[in-house]
Amino acid sequence: MFKGADVKGDGVTSSQRVLALCGGVGGAKLALGLSHVIDDEKLTIVVNTGDDFDHLGLRICPDIDTVTYTLAGIVNPETGWGRAGETGSFMDALSMLGGEDWFYLGDKDLALHVERTRRLAEGESLSGITAGIAQQLDIGPRILPMSDDPVATMVETTSGTLAFQHYFVRERCQPPVTGFYFDGIEAAKPHSDLLGILADSCLDAVIVCPSNPFVSIDPILSLPGVRQALRDCSAPVIAVSPIVGGKAVKGPTVKMMAELDLAPTSVEVLKRYQDILNGFVLDKRDINDLEQLKTMVDYVEITDTLMLSLDHKIALARAVVDFARRC
Repeated sequence: MFKGADVKGDGVTSSQRVLALCGGVGGAKLALGLSHVIDDEKLTIVVNTGDDFDHLGLRICPDIDTVTYTLAGIVNPETGWGRAGETGSFMDALSMLGGEDWFYLGDKDLALHVERTRRLAEGESLSGITAGIAQQLDIGPRILPMSDDPVATMVETTSGTLAFQHYFVRERCQPPVTGFYFDGIEAAKPHSDLLGILADSCLDAVIVCPSNPFVSIDPILSLPGVRQALRDCSAPVIAVSPIVGGKAVKGPTVKMMAELDLAPTSVEVLKRYQDILNGFVLDKRDINDLEQLKTMVDYVEITDTLMLSLDHKIALARAVVDFARRC
């Protein structure tokens, strides 16, 4: 059994009940910060599953795994995804055999995918498996897949429609993007606990983490009933901008925005969430957007959102939670 990531900040945590909506690397960073400032039993992290896919006969859940490894303190610190201290003997042998080696699966990482695939084949739900793995890794907060039903993010490009991982990893985000859709979204049910938490009057805040709005947060918001539940939620809904100084810290967000004829600004990000938000967190490097943002949402907070260290992650989480309390 692994020990979860470090002790909680300065030892002082909040009893606020918080629901976080999260994608992969960027979202996982804030989720880790939140895990240091919110009591474990009060924090639920709902993770995008639109990136999930089958590869080499295994069910891969990249965003769930990134959040899991991050909260467990075993994520690769250089990449922000995958396992720390990973080895690649399996991939080397697969390449020698001429197998599909475009999606890297480390030797340690394989264990999680094999175990998940086995348990899914035996009829367990994705949320049940995720909870079991989190318990084995001594993770306190709850990690909740957005749905137990399969949803696949599809990227429409000038070269045709690609499954997300084919676009993101195999093609390295090269084809220009023209749009997105989520295969299976109409039939998928949001996890009942997600809707239940949003309807709970004891909820203190909903935090949209700084993840890609198109392929990490939109799949969650597109599940039937979720967007309306967020509008009806009695708790403040706060989004943290994934844009810092006109750039995305990691990933293709800004590239996608340019190809969709959208300015790479926090203003454009807010437009996607405007109907559900009470507050918006802006990086201090984008202060020029402040006045326009004030016309779009009730509350705006300016702070340093660049999470280069654990201390930065904790500081941002504390700032966001305090901002939500003020909202």
